[in-house]
Amino acid sequence: MKKNINNELKWIFLFRALFAIVLVFSTLLFCIGKNIPLLTQPFISLYVVSILILITSLIYFILLNKGEHNLNLIYLWAVIETFFVTSIIYITGSFESIFTFLYLIVIMCSTISLFYKGGLIVATIASLQYCTLVGLDYYGIVNVFTQTLHLTSIYSDNYIILKIVIVVVACYAIAILSGILSLNAKNTKHDLKVTQGHLKRVERMGAVHEMLSGITHEIKNPLASLSGSIQLLKENAKPGSSDYRLMQIVLRETQRLQSIVNNFRLFIKPGTTGATLTRLDIAIIEIVELFLNAPEYNDNIKVVTKVDDNILVEIDPIHFKQIMWNLLMNAAQAMDNTGEIRITLNQPSKDRVYLNIIDTGCGIKEENMVSVFDPFFTTKEEGTGLGLSIVHKLVDLYHGTIDFESLSGSGTAFTVIFKGCAEDS
Repeated sequence: MKKNINNELKWIFLFRALFAIVLVFSTLLFCIGKNIPLLTQPFISLYVVSILILITSLIYFILLNKGEHNLNLIYLWAVIETFFVTSIIYITGSFESIFTFLYLIVIMCSTISLFYKGGLIVATIASLQYCTLVGLDYYGIVNVFTQTLHLTSIYSDNYIILKIVIVVVACYAIAILSGILSLNAKNTKHDLKVTQGHLKRVERMGAVHEMLSGITHEIKNPLASLSGSIQLLKENAKPGSSDYRLMQIVLRETQRLQSIVNNFRLFIKPGTTGATLTRLDIAIIEIVELFLNAPEYNDNIKVVTKVDDNILVEIDPIHFKQIMWNLLMNAAQAMDNTGEIRITLNQPSKDRVYLNIIDTGCGIKEENMVSVFDPFFTTKEEGTGLGLSIVHKLVDLYHGTIDFESLSGSGTAFTVIFKGCAEDS
């Protein structure tokens, strides 16, 4: 997402530089066509502003290429841009200038990163500058280059107020509309990315399913026979003897193998016969309570939940518990004895429910990201590498999607998108 925003900003700065070049050349052509000296006002001021726009565009490009992209930089750019626009408006006639539309372009561009909240701030700054400029012109405090008569002798007070109101309302309207569109575009891009990644993984796992199905079938029966035989032998062995201890070890390992086989079967064909309309908010609270009392849980890990009420999803409660439990355990194991797990649940639209589990752990290395949901892939010393594979399979079973964002050393955020249900379904 950050890379996409950087690319969009680079295009904005490119068009910004092109605008400055066009402004210079159009001014030169105008002067030549009208036989006006090139080095007279207001043309000198336009040259200066255009050069400053070109210089700042170059600075912005350098900062973006260095990876310097944060909200403070975007706010700074937007504020500086409004001053440039105000300067152009002042030079080209103040109240009579045709360049007031540039405020709207700046506001629209700023909402790419700042959304409607930042757009409203930029709209406020632009409106204050425009009102101040017109006010200074109205009271004759500043001299406008292109005006031969005072503003009040050309236009009525009502007309001046009307134009100011139109410009201000247009600024705020553009800020709200473009901000909402930018936010929706961001959410749509994120959902599309999640869906594409999910479908690629489902396709990649297709061949693995067939292989595991055959392996599970071949292992299940011999494993059951082996476990039963050891049980019988153990009954005849003397407790405390070396044979008894060895049989205990064999039984423990066969139980471990049986657990792995059960995970295989769940991964291959979990089934949806137990699906029912489930209140996820209640289920999450119960699962977190169990997790906090589990022996694997570390008291130094803080769990914060923020879930909306009355969110319904058609899912087997046992499967949902497996999804939550695996993601919580994965988050806890990613943290070195201390940290925070944040769980959020919300339903921004009727047919989409978002579950986010975010940890402050070690994050996922870039080279491992493509394999996170692959069966048997694990970076832990003990583990089958099936936990997240099962989560992926269960989420896909209920026509949901799952994806994650992670930065090595800065934690991981898993996002699960379920198909929502109406409360009266």
